[in-house]
Parts: sequence; structure tokens; C-alpha cells
Amino acid sequence: MTPAKVVALDSAQFSVAAWTWPFARDRRAEIDAHFARRRQQSPALWNGRVLLLRDFALDGRHLRGTFFETGFADLMAWRDWGFPDASVTNCFAMGALRTSDGTYILGVMGDHTANAGSVYFPSGTPEPSDIKADGVDLEGSAMREVAEETGLTASDFTAQPGWVAVFAPPKLALMKLLQLNHGIDDVRARVLRFLAGERNPELAGVRVVRSRRDFGAEMPAFMTAFLSEALAD
Repeated sequence: MTPAKVVALDSAQFSVAAWTWPFARDRRAEIDAHFARRRQQSPALWNGRVLLLRDFALDGRHLRGTFFETGFADLMAWRDWGFPDASVTNCFAMGALRTSDGTYILGVMGDHTANAGSVYFPSGTPEPSDIKADGVDLEGSAMREVAEETGLTASDFTAQPGWVAVFAPPKLALMKLLQLNHGIDDVRARVLRFLAGERNPELAGVRVVRSRRDFGAEMPAFMTAFLSEALAD
């Protein structure tokens, strides 16, 4: 497996173009059957529309690319079958939550989600609602996911300029650093209260990361790559 590459960006700009994904078209019946089986295991899954990255280019500290729209069932099958089409990238934005005392707080995905047990920053696959007049609003996507998963909003943190991109094919994680106004004890307590008040929270809990000793097998490679560099600062 190719090691993840971490790159600081000044900007990340993406457009959307209509495109028929040959993988989704040619394996339609297989994909539908696979998703039906996954829903039997996790009834909360639903086949909404998502955005995947068809192409991208890195020019110094500037990233550009083009998304296309497809079904979540297509993404699930592509992932579960070992990413058979290497021409497509799963690009998503994450809210990198750092408390005032320099600690990072991550979420533990709930059992009913597509990534049950995984530990990472709040995030989600971009969707059509993220499409704006000037392209795909990945910062808005990250803010939405942070609010939905933790209850934290823009009044709780300051979004830092630029991005940190983690290239871990076939995934591309774009980290937006969110500097929280309070320390880890206050933030952790608030998020846990939020989760306790939710009927069906997306997160089963939180994970606190102060150093590499807090890393675990539940954290994807793109997370440990980002945190290894962030904690070295």
C-alpha cells in the first residue's frame, strides 16, 4: 500500500460535471443486490446521492478537481469490493477539531453506520446539497458534519485558512483545522451531552488524541498520517 502523503494547501477548488460511471452502469444488478444485503445488516443505510472525484490536479499549494454524482450504493459496492476502478477517488472534507490545550478530539462511528467502529474526525461524503454556484463547498460540508455529529457549531471554533490534504489512494481527505475555544474536558463533556440527547446519534463516543500513544487500529491510515505531522508541530 502506498504511504499516505500529507500536503498543506492554500486552496482547494472543485467543480461538478455530469458523467456516467461505467462501474455503476455495468454492474448495476450486482450493486443493487449487494446494497440490499448490506441494508439487511444495517437498516439505517439509505441510497442517497453522493459526489465522487473523477479527476484532480495539484499545482503547488493549490488543488483543483471535478466531482460527479452517483448513488451511495455504488460507493459502498466500490469500497466493499476493493476499489476496482482506480480512476475514481473518494474525496471528502473533515473537521479537524483541536481544543485550546492542543488536544484533538475524534468520533467513534456508531454500529448502525457504514463505517461502524472507525475513529476519525467528523466527516461525510459530499452530496448534491454541497454544490454551490462557484463549485463544491467542501468547507460547508465539513461544518455540517461537525454540527450533525457533535453539536459543535461555528460559534465554538475558528476555522483556520487553507487545508491539509492527505492523499491515501483511493481516498483523499481534506482536513479543515477547527481551533476550538475551550479545553478538552469542556469540549468532551459537551459533545457527550449532545450525543446522550440524540435519538440516534451517528457517533457512539469520542476519542481523545494527545500524542501518538493514543493512536489505534480503528483509525484509518489518513488519520494517523495527518495526526503524526500535526502532533509534531
